[in-house]
Amino acid sequence: MGSRPAAFFRFEGAITRMGATRCAAWFAAQSQEMSSRLARLGAVALSGPAGLTDATMGTRMAWMGMRGMSEDRLVVLGEEYALDVLLPAVRPVARDLMARARREGQAIVWVSEHLDSVVQPVAKALKVDIVWANRAELRNGRCTGALVDPVMGRVGGGLLKDLARQHDLDVVRSAAYGAREADIALLSSVGLPCAVYPDRGLRSAARDLDWPVVEA
Repeated sequence: MGSRPAAFFRFEGAITRMGATRCAAWFAAQSQEMSSRLARLGAVALSGPAGLTDATMGTRMAWMGMRGMSEDRLVVLGEEYALDVLLPAVRPVARDLMARARREGQAIVWVSEHLDSVVQPVAKALKVDIVWANRAELRNGRCTGALVDPVMGRVGGGLLKDLARQHDLDVVRSAAYGAREADIALLSSVGLPCAVYPDRGLRSAARDLDWPVVEA
């Protein structure tokens, strides 16, 4: 039996309209000390401009504000945000696309710039097979402010193939669903690309490459 095909979903945009920067800002705002709160929010604010030119760098900067947060608090806040904010915001069309993928025998894979502790509760509720999300680097039970490699910014090409190989997934026979221009690399790496509620950059690429577009 050969490798299994998958349906890769970019969590930000294709699954939910909520971006990772908003989540990072919410985490930063939960700091009990005002000075820590302002410092963390400042780090998140700087990630926006950086992300316009380098998605991976923007992602790293967004989560730098978690420096010093305990692992326990990371888990508690992650579950709270996941169930109160993200799960209710899952797009109906995403549920339909995942149901179709299951019927076609594809593994459901989420690719996310959110932290693993945030995405996993949502994935568990929706019975997702595999989650590739960012992981906070921990030292002595506290976040260092860095992310463990590989960082889930732009994912495609060699990185996608390496991750897929670890789970025995056939990229060529797989589908991918993205919503942003940064997802072009992901969609270009599979046999069945699809844009979901695309931004202007991805919409233009989908039109030029004759990729299907889903918006309802």
